[in-house]
Amino acid sequence: MSQSIAHIALLVADYDEAIAFYTQKLGFVVIEDREQPEQNKRWVTIAPPGEGGGTSLLLARASTPKQVARVGDQTAGRVFLFLSTDDFQRDYQRMRAAGVRFIREPSEQAYGTVAVFEDLYGNRWDLLQYTASKSSPTGALAMLRAGLGA
Repeated sequence: MSQSIAHIALLVADYDEAIAFYTQKLGFVVIEDREQPEQNKRWVTIAPPGEGGGTSLLLARASTPKQVARVGDQTAGRVFLFLSTDDFQRDYQRMRAAGVRFIREPSEQAYGTVAVFEDLYGNRWDLLQYTASKSSPTGALAMLRAGLGA
């Protein structure tokens, strides 16, 4: 059996402001941006560069009062998404220069280097670079299962 997570829905207040943040400040690329007039929505998917067909974010404009209330707080203040990089310092410096707000400065952990930042709505993310021994998907999965993730 082969399964994978295709998209993770991320509630946003506005498609265009979210696209601007993720592409200009985080360096993500737009995979698809298609109108869905029958639903008064857009199908917008984005991903970090080099993702190569893996999991992408589906930017989902909040359309009900309950959804609007959850924009920026989909996980009650807990780190929600994990952005893995092959060069922590490069991406950390680039993101800081672009105005990304880091709420926890870089630290060395058993699994690698990590810092916590917020997106434009306040969702918390880990920027992380796994140590060489933890960089494989099975090594990372084992660490998360062991409770070493942020």
